[in-house]
Amino acid sequence: MGELRGFIEHERKTEENLDPKERIQNYKEFAKPLSEKELNTQGARCMDCGIPFCHSGCPLGNLIPDFNDAVYQNEWKKAVQILHSTNNFPEFTGRLCPAPCESACVLGIIEPPVTIELIEKSIAEKGFDKGWIQPQPPSVETGKNVAIVGSGPAGLAAAQQLRRAGHTVTVFERDEKVGGLLRYGIPDFKMEKHVIDRRIQQMETEGITFKTGIHVGENYKAAQLEEYDAVVLCGGATQRRPLPIDGANAPGVVQAMEFLAHNNRVVDGLAKTTEKLSAKNKHVIVIGGGDTGSDCIGTSNRHGAKSVTNFEIMPMPTESRSKEHPWPYWPFTLKTSSSHEEGVERNWSILTKEFIKDEQGNLKALKTVEVEWITNESNRPQLKEIEGSEKEWPCDLVLLALGFTGPEKSLVDQLGLKTDERTNIKTEKNYQTNKKKFFTAGDMRRGQSLIVWAISEGREAAYEVDKFLMGKSELPRKGEGDLPSV
Repeated sequence: MGELRGFIEHERKTEENLDPKERIQNYKEFAKPLSEKELNTQGARCMDCGIPFCHSGCPLGNLIPDFNDAVYQNEWKKAVQILHSTNNFPEFTGRLCPAPCESACVLGIIEPPVTIELIEKSIAEKGFDKGWIQPQPPSVETGKNVAIVGSGPAGLAAAQQLRRAGHTVTVFERDEKVGGLLRYGIPDFKMEKHVIDRRIQQMETEGITFKTGIHVGENYKAAQLEEYDAVVLCGGATQRRPLPIDGANAPGVVQAMEFLAHNNRVVDGLAKTTEKLSAKNKHVIVIGGGDTGSDCIGTSNRHGAKSVTNFEIMPMPTESRSKEHPWPYWPFTLKTSSSHEEGVERNWSILTKEFIKDEQGNLKALKTVEVEWITNESNRPQLKEIEGSEKEWPCDLVLLALGFTGPEKSLVDQLGLKTDERTNIKTEKNYQTNKKKFFTAGDMRRGQSLIVWAISEGREAAYEVDKFLMGKSELPRKGEGDLPSV
């Protein structure tokens, strides 16, 4: 695969970004694409490593050495076909996935790994630019009707696969536009929404029906789903984790997804800026050090915050792999996102103890304590507060980026579905719930996870639904992708 000695002759190169001062003036994507020749060279770095561990690192089982080699050979249309054989939406993962495949890259043991994610995005964009990505309606109709609840990456993947199998597919989305967290959660500066729109247009042309403003279990009775031959629940893990401490109800303490989703609507012209959900001229503290916290930092800087501070309860990660996370496993190392580069004070091993209100009841500060993690007798990490480390932090807006705890309980209860100990919908290995024709995929089934896992689960669930309806299925499973047109 790739060029002989390419991994020795060529250095890793990624996209450059616009200067932070320039890019925070708007919500557009800011990466400067590499030239075609530069991408050919990056594809050339892929080694003939014998066992491509990048396959095991990718939940979709993408055929990474194959499309890297195609890019090196300048066979872009072939690369588009290879990539779409396992991934319905590489333009999403190429922008948003944390690239566990690169962590598993064999070259990464001794050198910077192959730029797999960048190559993936570039292949998808080339496919759209050249008009190679076209609707693929089924040649035969089965007469079976399938409902998909939720239009995030899992729902979209399941919908497209099932439609291509010949089923009539209807997707229900509670928001005013399709996309789930891709549209109302991911900031536009990470993925502009025309990227979603062009894919939805392809899917509609293939014959998929999208019904927006339909909140199953609220303005659409869950029992009505019984009318379909099969149902795939892909509503995500939408229950936001609270911070149950004194003052948590103070104006100025806001859930991250409320803040981010509102900003998406403002950028789209669907809503107006409000004082409650604006960081302009405010001292902002973001609690939570993951991707959602990073998104809040980037958005706050674009609002014009006076300052942005970030708290993370865990210790500061190491800059290189630790012995606890050896190759090819995902390394829990220090990550500096583009949003961090735009301006933030980062703090680790910090526990928030109290939100402090002023005389009018509004947020004016919060109280923290430093913590350390020790191993108890059961060999489990235990949190210990450091005596005398209490501190007050003046702030006008706190954004809680603490993750999600599971799917909406009301829908689960209305359908009589069983859940596991983490409140996720319980399934058999075939993604089937305790109700025969109800299946589930994505965060509803596995808990809060990555976009690449959501697409993988949507595809796998589609295979199982097709098999349930028809007795067998010719849809590809992980590692079994052929080379279809796209």
